[in-house]
Formats: sequence, structure tokens, C-alpha cells
Amino acid sequence: MSELTLTVMRLGFLAVLWLFVIVAVQVIRSDLFGTRVTQRSGRRGETAARPPQQRQQAAAQDRRGQQPAQNGRQRRGAPTKLVVAEGSLAGTTVALQGQTITLGRAHDSTIVLDDDYASSRHARIYPDRDGQWIVEDLGSTNGTYLDRNRLTTPTPVPLGAPIRIGKTVIELRK
Repeated sequence: MSELTLTVMRLGFLAVLWLFVIVAVQVIRSDLFGTRVTQRSGRRGETAARPPQQRQQAAAQDRRGQQPAQNGRQRRGAPTKLVVAEGSLAGTTVALQGQTITLGRAHDSTIVLDDDYASSRHARIYPDRDGQWIVEDLGSTNGTYLDRNRLTTPTPVPLGAPIRIGKTVIELRK
């Protein structure tokens, strides 16, 4: 083997080794410091206006007919807010205005969960045509629970029923 081939192989091996070290350091850093949780508004517990991506999703849902019944009017006794009852975001309130609420560790989720047991895109809560709110697990690893029952299909959420995602408990309230 020529001296040039041996030198190129050594440099290639060195580059792959450094790439491995950099990736390992990034993984350790993310495990130590976790994901960054950001507040979406100046007032604690309230969500700000929806970002453009969510506005586009809501418009697409409107076109598909996934809005509550009676042109956005809510039925009597229907929940008006989503409240985080337990977990690191306890006390956080989100007004239910007919839009889909996403839950997970991803930064573009409506409620960003800083929970080791939550997936990036863990679950969503959305209104159906009858004005009922439906919770759906989005293929999470650790599951979404409604009243201690693991969800396997989209399920209507009764008023005040606890929805558990890891250590976080969420309820629909008036």
C-alpha cells in the first residue's frame, strides 16, 4: 500500500472518530439539560395568539369540517378551558376556542411538556362535529391515559376527566 493511501485512511479514521465524539457530547448535553420550555405569552398560564403554522392547520380543519357544531357556538355544559392540574406546568390554562391542542415536548406544541415520559408529539385534543372534545394518542411510547385507561383510539373526553401524560395531568373544565 502506498504512503498516500495510508495517510488518507488515517485522516478518514480520525475524522470519523471526532464525529463520534461530537455526537456523543451532544447526546450527553441534551440528556443533562433536557429541552428548553418556552413561555408563549407575557401572562403566566395563558397562551398567546396562535403561530402562523397553527392558523394554517386550523384553516385546513375548517375546510374539512372539523369545527364544533352550530358555527362555533358551544353547547350548554361544554368545557371552555383546558387546565393543567398536575405536573411542572400546574395551573396553566388554555382557552378552548375550537382549535386543535397539541401536547408534547416539541417546541411547536400548544402545551410544551417538560416531562421525561412525554413524546415530542404525544397527543392532541380536538373538537368533533358535535362539539365534543376528543383526545387522541399520537403513537407515543409511554401512552396517554384517560381516567386510568390507556387510549388506543380517539376517545371523547368528559368534563373534569383526568388526561395523564407521564407526570402531567390535564382536565377539561367550564
